[in-house]
Amino acid sequence: MHPRRSAQEVLLCDLCETVPLQSHCELCNINLCVNCAVKHLSDSSKRHNVVPFLHRKSTNYHKCPDHADKHCEIYCEKCGVPVCSTCALFGKHKGHDVSDILEKFSAKTESLQKDLEELETRIYPRYKEMASNVETEKAELETKYGKLTTDADEQGEILHREITAIVNRQKSAIAEMKTKHLDALNKNTEEITQKMAELKQIMSDLKSILKSNDVSLTSSYKSRNSQFRTLPPKVRVTLPSFSPQKINKDQLNEMFGSLSPFSINTEHGDTMKSAEAVSSPPVKPLLDEPRVTATIDTGHRPLYSVSCLSEDQVWTCGQLNKTMKLLNLQSKLLTSIQTKSGRRPTDIAVTRDGDLVYTDTSNNTVNLIKNKQIQTVITLQGWRPLNVCCTAGNDILVTMDSDDRKQYKVVRYSGSTEKQSIQFDDQGRPLYSSGSDIKYISENKNLDICVADYRASAVVVVNQSGKLRFRYTGHPSNTKQSFTPFGITTDSQSHILTADHHNHRIHILDQDGQFLRYIHCDLESPLGLCVDIRDNLFVAELDTAKVKKIQYL
Repeated sequence: MHPRRSAQEVLLCDLCETVPLQSHCELCNINLCVNCAVKHLSDSSKRHNVVPFLHRKSTNYHKCPDHADKHCEIYCEKCGVPVCSTCALFGKHKGHDVSDILEKFSAKTESLQKDLEELETRIYPRYKEMASNVETEKAELETKYGKLTTDADEQGEILHREITAIVNRQKSAIAEMKTKHLDALNKNTEEITQKMAELKQIMSDLKSILKSNDVSLTSSYKSRNSQFRTLPPKVRVTLPSFSPQKINKDQLNEMFGSLSPFSINTEHGDTMKSAEAVSSPPVKPLLDEPRVTATIDTGHRPLYSVSCLSEDQVWTCGQLNKTMKLLNLQSKLLTSIQTKSGRRPTDIAVTRDGDLVYTDTSNNTVNLIKNKQIQTVITLQGWRPLNVCCTAGNDILVTMDSDDRKQYKVVRYSGSTEKQSIQFDDQGRPLYSSGSDIKYISENKNLDICVADYRASAVVVVNQSGKLRFRYTGHPSNTKQSFTPFGITTDSQSHILTADHHNHRIHILDQDGQFLRYIHCDLESPLGLCVDIRDNLFVAELDTAKVKKIQYL
């Protein structure tokens, strides 16, 4: 609305049209004299903003392209463009829904401000953090891959000239993986940097539009924030691990050891997709009739846990015994170690380096046994460590519940440092049931984390980021027998094996939770499970105190 002028060019109040104006309402875009300003402010239905006329904000109205003497002070809702009053009343916009251009301008400006704020405070900082994390990972490559090369050298020195060729092949494989790893990270960096450049340009354009107060630019702006709310794929590369074997000159190639599969995982939002950069392990079909190849009498009654040190040696522990035993296939006791607290261990697991980890709920600790020396690596406050497993990346995954037994979570540790906590799904609901002292855990070859939640009658599987992938609640055709998963383990084929305790059998699933078959083998109350490097299954029977070694592939 334009200030009204007298013959002497005096600016008059838009309401009374007789008294010179003094003020301007920026909400209503009208000019007011002193008396009319008081009346105008008394209207409490709107939040009027009356300022001195000389301090008002200027708005760049565009001239109407069809009526040169008119300004576009109305907004056509149907066409989405500013129009003049003549166009709205008599022209091509006649009959269309219209609104005040300043109200539309104000709403659009507020929307632009919100876009800019989200870009500056949320989206761009996350891109920046993501880029920094990739750079940190690249900086650590030399140390991590250097350790792999050293491991290969140490094993090579033991075998001398007979394994020189094998050592060189291993080094070449490591170098190739390192190159692919670095290439993948560089590509990821380029993608992130490109997106960051686009974001900077958008933020610069938004600032220019906001600064210009240009109605046309503001009206024509189309938000692109939705394109950037989902971060670009994050490349996750799983470092291979070196697995030394006992030396046997007749089987040097097999016994030297091998690098675990090198994989590059791309995380799209909540979904992690994996693409292995080297060939997958050889396919091993399931046997039609699994068979027991050895039975170990442990002396632990009841027997809770078993963990493989090698294909012919296993660690075991029971509910009523404070001692952990290392036994061979002939049930011969090789080593026994008592817990530091003098109380029974809750669960055990063997690390990639062959050391033993155990949890102790009597003092809320996680302990590492190396060269028969016990070191407490984790002490919890307010939480009790329950079951445990060791990952391909040499981390420790611990299931735990709160002291009041009302909360349950899975925590990943690197040494004594907590790296990840997994407790809720995307809707904020607990992933795991509460009130249970047992939830065995295992990491699959695709880096999924598998938990046997017997109180919920489900195997709960999340991806490496802690996002729920699926719940397996038993074979669909079995509606009469309740599913009671206790022990859980995985093999080289990414199968998930879980002990259906009350039904005296093992369920074999694929990595996506599809049932494949049962293993029976006259099992009695199976509990703890583990698989050795040759995919032999070891089953701890609760009441018989025996461990059965089963060939099923």
